[in-house]
Amino acid sequence: MAQKFLYVVEHFVPFPQSEYGGLWNVIAEDDNECFDLITERDQEFNTQFYGELSRNIQNARVYALADDVESSIVEEFTT
Repeated sequence: MAQKFLYVVEHFVPFPQSEYGGLWNVIAEDDNECFDLITERDQEFNTQFYGELSRNIQNARVYALADDVESSIVEEFTT
């Protein structure tokens, strides 16, 4: 299996556009898989904020994992 990373993704869209946001801890191979896992899990995620989410994933804290683990959302806190 490919190298996996722990992404700590902060995402918040401020008022008045939205008050939607949160923090996701995601295990993924790359930015694209991280994005897919978040948007698949959160079916109410507004597609107009996908660009902002992509930027936040690119700016996320990312840690290489030593163990070979399954890609997943480890924890989430969303509003």
